[in-house]
Amino acid sequence: MTTASGADPGSGTLVAPRIAFARRAAGKTNPIGVHAGTWTAGWSDDAARSAIAGAAEAGFDLIEIPLPTPDERNAAFTRTLLEASGLDAVVSLALGVDTDINTDDPRVSARGEQQLTDAVDYAAAIGAGYVGGVTFSAMTKYAHPATPASRANSLAVLHRVAETARGLGVLIGLEYVNRYESNLLNTAAQTAEFIEELEVLGADNVLLHIDTYHANLEEPSLAHAVRDAGPLLGYLHLAENHRGRLGTGSLDWSGLFGALAASGYSGPLTFESFSADVASAATRDEIGLWRTLWSDPAEVSAQAAEFIARGLDEAAASGAGAPTTAVPRSVA
Repeated sequence: MTTASGADPGSGTLVAPRIAFARRAAGKTNPIGVHAGTWTAGWSDDAARSAIAGAAEAGFDLIEIPLPTPDERNAAFTRTLLEASGLDAVVSLALGVDTDINTDDPRVSARGEQQLTDAVDYAAAIGAGYVGGVTFSAMTKYAHPATPASRANSLAVLHRVAETARGLGVLIGLEYVNRYESNLLNTAAQTAEFIEELEVLGADNVLLHIDTYHANLEEPSLAHAVRDAGPLLGYLHLAENHRGRLGTGSLDWSGLFGALAASGYSGPLTFESFSADVASAATRDEIGLWRTLWSDPAEVSAQAAEFIARGLDEAAASGAGAPTTAVPRSVA
């Protein structure tokens, strides 16, 4: 389900593979997705049915499914729902303190490697070609910088996981997050350097994942993040600075869509938003959902799908897709 990666012919530039899709997202330059957490807090059969039906009805091309707990990992049922709806899917996860691979503790690292492998297996079982998220470290507030040993361990684990994923036709995505949620990768430039190191190790099925909520905290601008990601960019989360309704916060959306068009970006744009009315208590407490910014998943999702489609259309109409002068990467 992956496409080839490697050096861009004639340029020597590393190019990330593209996620391949088989249903509604197939053949689209920028399929529009939605995070399942917009619709449900878990992945029981009833929750899966509701989220997939809602996403399809709202007009999305794909749904991002966080790795379910083992008791809710009914891959055959989910795949049947996806096939019936026509939606494509991707899988995501965030490692925790007990499954951190950005560590020199072999027992904790082994648990993290197993969780990443489980996510790859689940993705393959539901017909998804991508596992992304905070796959390189725990998503937590570290009390110290990453060490050379912990960074090397993260690279080694991801190399092995990527090898397994390649055999199943699955790509691995690295979603950098803000300084309060990881000490390893906080910018696109850092993440691009990390992916290039993985490529040297032989992992050629890894791509860069930008989340606008996190990029807004760490980058000079969203457009700058896109330029620093360059051809390694393969997946985006579109999230407002307050994680509510798109277009109601302070993010420079026109700048982002213009940069994506100018770069020739080909890949998904997935809406990610959370509400205390939908999320579990654990998720609420983990990410600080102290305010309720919306209550109706169908309404906020439909608005997001229209907002993203309009942003893409306006950037294309403005001529933002014309080639631009390359901007050097920031220092990681």
